[in-house]
Amino acid sequence: MSPVSIIIAIFIFSFIIFFHELGHFLLAKANHIKVIEFSMGMGPRIVSFTHGLTRYSWKVLPFGGSCQMAGEFSGMEGAYEEEEEKIEFLPGEGTFNSKNVWQRMSVVAAGPVFNFILAFLLSAILIAMVGIDKPVVSSVSEGGGAQQAGMQAGDVITEIDGKHIHLYSDIVNYISFHQQKMSSGGSLEVSWIHDGEKKTALVTPEDNGQGKYVLGIRGGKNYKVGFSELIKYSYYEVGYWITTTWNSLGMLFSGGVTLDDMAGPVGVVSAIGETYEESRQDGAFYVVANMLNIGILLTANLGVMNLLPFPALDGGRIVFLLIEAVTRRKMKPEIEGRINLAGLMFLMMLMFIIMFHDIYRIIK
Repeated sequence: MSPVSIIIAIFIFSFIIFFHELGHFLLAKANHIKVIEFSMGMGPRIVSFTHGLTRYSWKVLPFGGSCQMAGEFSGMEGAYEEEEEKIEFLPGEGTFNSKNVWQRMSVVAAGPVFNFILAFLLSAILIAMVGIDKPVVSSVSEGGGAQQAGMQAGDVITEIDGKHIHLYSDIVNYISFHQQKMSSGGSLEVSWIHDGEKKTALVTPEDNGQGKYVLGIRGGKNYKVGFSELIKYSYYEVGYWITTTWNSLGMLFSGGVTLDDMAGPVGVVSAIGETYEESRQDGAFYVVANMLNIGILLTANLGVMNLLPFPALDGGRIVFLLIEAVTRRKMKPEIEGRINLAGLMFLMMLMFIIMFHDIYRIIK
């Protein structure tokens, strides 16, 4: 990888993480919670300065970030004790735990929500540049399942097995995650529009000769859209990536995805570098378009992953807050802190395992 591709990869990572932490930061400020430190990166500080009651830091490892709020991690072995001692306010005043459950939930959820907002904005820019892949059939395979069902070039697919289709990518996504059903002889109920008339039929998938089952159609042509459609299709694009991430997680737990299919920061940087090297041969326009596409994938992925109900993740903290909202009893900060610390240690261990596996794949 060239130094330029590495710099681009670090910039994409940093910007996505910055936007995530910015969500926590802005909602904390809106709820009058004192932010002790807003930092980018991990490890020792390279550069830092204090403005008001907040320390702003840039740390040595260009992955990760944090928005540390007063009183947020009580019980986590005094991890932020030194920083909190430097802030002057009455006990409990302006702390995270002094706010009501809905205020705290809004602050925690703001990070993933901002990831989805960023995905939407990047999608709008990308669609404005290259258009959108509407689910329009450009051709059908001779004698294939789609042709036998009466599908023709120019038809617009609207549903598959009751799932609404908005993008041609939705079709590809659905086919990819339902290979087992199709390989066992199952047909798909497909609805489409032909000359303004809605048609529905059972389509029998066909083996493409490479062990994959397909509908026997082609598409994927990009169409330019106006402003109102740009907003609509940006929303659909974000939904596509969220669905893809969620389905991939399902395959991970079912054994359909292995460690070889996963990538940590090192693997993602490598993939970004390879994409950059290939794209730059076609010009700056393609570099920007492909980097935007990767950015959408990564920020949507980060939003979904952070909403998983696992300790230390935003989703795990939301679960604690929902329990509190239902029972009207707040969990002791010390207990919650220790649970989150255990979850954090597990996630760090998993991250290092994936990182070393990424390095092994690169150098072997």
